[in-house]
This record gives sequence, C-alpha cells and structure tokens, in this order.
Amino acid sequence: MATPHNAAQKGDIAKTVLMPGDPLRAKYIADHYLENVKCFNTVRNMFGYTGTYKGKEVSVMGGGMGMPSIGIYSYELFNFYDVDAIIRIGSAGGISDDVKLRDLVVGMGASTNSNYASQYNLPGTIAPIADYSLLRKAVEVAEGKGIHVAVGNVLSSDIFYNDDKTVNDRWKRMGILCVEMEAAALYLNAVRAGKKALCLLTISDHLYTGEELSAEDRQNSFHEMMEVALELA
Repeated sequence: MATPHNAAQKGDIAKTVLMPGDPLRAKYIADHYLENVKCFNTVRNMFGYTGTYKGKEVSVMGGGMGMPSIGIYSYELFNFYDVDAIIRIGSAGGISDDVKLRDLVVGMGASTNSNYASQYNLPGTIAPIADYSLLRKAVEVAEGKGIHVAVGNVLSSDIFYNDDKTVNDRWKRMGILCVEMEAAALYLNAVRAGKKALCLLTISDHLYTGEELSAEDRQNSFHEMMEVALELA
C-alpha cells in the first residue's frame, strides 16, 4: 500500500519508528545499530529501514525539516501503516539557561508558532504533548545511562531565520527549553490518530551563549540520544 511519499507495503514497517530529520542519519542508525536490515523507502531520498535491535523489530525513517514535512510522513505512518509510536530524534538550539551543550531534552510539551492545529477547528488553543509512558521510560533509560536529561516545554518553530530578533527573549521568559521545528506537528498527528509520540533532542548549540558542538561532538552526543530512543522500541 504505497503512498506518494512512501514505497513501503503493509507489514514492511515496525510498530515503533525512530524519526530523525536527516535521512542520512536514518541510514546511519540502520547501518550501525540494527540487524537484518531491509530498506523500505527511497522515494525523494527519504530513506526508511526496518531491522531488529536486541531482537525487537524497529524501523527508522527520515522526517525532513519542518512541520509540513514531518506532518506528511508521520500522518502516513500512523494512519496508513499501523505504526503505534514515533520517536523523533533531533538537534535543538538551547534557549533556557538550564540546558547546556550535549544535554538530552525530552519534549513534554511543544509550543509552536505554527498554524498546524488550525485544521482541527478547535474552539480554543490545544497544547501538543508527548505520550507519558514513552516520556517516563525515556527519562528512566537516560538516567540509568548517566545522561543529563532536561524535561519540559520546547518550541516547534516554522521559522529558522526570524526577522524579529527579540522573539527568543519572549519564549525564554515562558520557560521554553530549546527550539526545534517538528515536535508539535508530530504530537498533534499522534493524538488525533490515537497513537504515541515523543521528541528527544540533543542541544547542539545555544542561542544565548553562542556555544556549539563540533562535528565530532555532535556525533558522540547523538549516539547517546539514539541509544535511549532504541531502548524505547
């Protein structure tokens, strides 16, 4: 049952999917962590793979940049391929003084400047939130590995280069930990489909200190995030 964006057939995709933004990171996870790997998608070079991790079937697929992109891929996985849970794994820019480079952030909620939720015609403002069972297990796994983890509200922004240079100050005042570009759409798609979702983020740079990880540091820090995500599958 292929879609315009996914060549997979029914049964090709596991019940849990790890979703980095970069399709090459999906390939990296498949190559380095999974066994018995099969590629189920190459449409638009948005690579998807299914394999096993510690004997359990898991899939990994790129989700692209921004909410329109992850909105399409996660919707199809939840609604057309019977996926039960999607765990986004990505990088984020730190906003709060309470997060540092390399920290793992678990997005309990995803504030947003996006119009994505307008499609539901709700009589108010919905707060996109993570699945609690996944969130709790992620924190337990991270702490068990000795990984510093922060849990709280993240910002899913539609804008990378914002013309308003004061906008981050206002989000910071409201306790936002960091900024990324996909979690809100993922959380909304999950709750609408009656499924589960979680966003795990590694702080790769900080918008206020100006610090940023080197390419080598990013690779090592992302390993920790990948391993936590794989334990949730």
